[in-house]
Amino acid sequence: MNQFLERYEKLGEMFDPKSIVVPHALRVNTLKIDDSSLKKRLNAELEKIPFLSHGYYFKSSFTVGAMPEHFLGLIYIQEAASQLPAEVLDPRPGELVLDMAAAPGSKTTQMAAMMENKGVLVALDASNPRLPALKNNLERCGVSNCLVYKKDAAFAEDFTDELGREFDKVLLDAPCSGNFATDKDWFAKRKVSDLKEMVKVQRKLIDAGLAVLKKGGVMVYSTCSLEPEENEENIDWLLSSYEDVELEKIGVHVGEPGLTGVFGRKLNPNVALCKRLWPHKTGTQGFFIAKIRKL
Repeated sequence: MNQFLERYEKLGEMFDPKSIVVPHALRVNTLKIDDSSLKKRLNAELEKIPFLSHGYYFKSSFTVGAMPEHFLGLIYIQEAASQLPAEVLDPRPGELVLDMAAAPGSKTTQMAAMMENKGVLVALDASNPRLPALKNNLERCGVSNCLVYKKDAAFAEDFTDELGREFDKVLLDAPCSGNFATDKDWFAKRKVSDLKEMVKVQRKLIDAGLAVLKKGGVMVYSTCSLEPEENEENIDWLLSSYEDVELEKIGVHVGEPGLTGVFGRKLNPNVALCKRLWPHKTGTQGFFIAKIRKL
């Protein structure tokens, strides 16, 4: 048996990854169209995703990504679980918001729509090859309140010096090991030993995000990983390292509480306030979300 599947069994989860099919999903771009108008014009069968504001599962005999509605920026093809972190963060018009790992722009464009293009959204990404896709998606979706920088988010504190203020909200959709639900070759590509270096990067980014977040502000930490080291154990580390943060309950009706015991080790019980999405239970890709308030 694969080493990852053995780990999942130890966490109490047994399933056949080959049986998991993640349905196609999209998000209505409310900067350009409302849900009702989009449903009337899109040549596809749409089913509202119950735990999302503007998310739909879709079926179509045509490639939705080649439809005019996609090119016009009326929709963004975005997996259902991927739409959750921005909804949990809930950026509002007029706020100063940081997206620490923005490319290719799915969550950045989503947050801009939630902000109604009002306020300032700072989008960082350290990868040169990914920046053109981010900029193209921002333009396609009609985003006008976003500043894009090629920058390692570990050095995000430079922006608070430059802007003269800290961020109201921060999204850290962290680089991670990913999961098998949307990558059929994932098990062949990943090793448990890879996780140690990934965790170092993630904790450095968590430190950087909290450093630029104002008191009373909210940071959402998320990954598309199922591995506890990148998720619950990072949040347990956060709670033991910082006295001025607390976790908040996540009010979305999907997923289950974060794990408070991992491979025989007990974690801070407040980690249960996080959300963990197992693909075989939610019908989405794997995901983990934590909502952190700075006191």
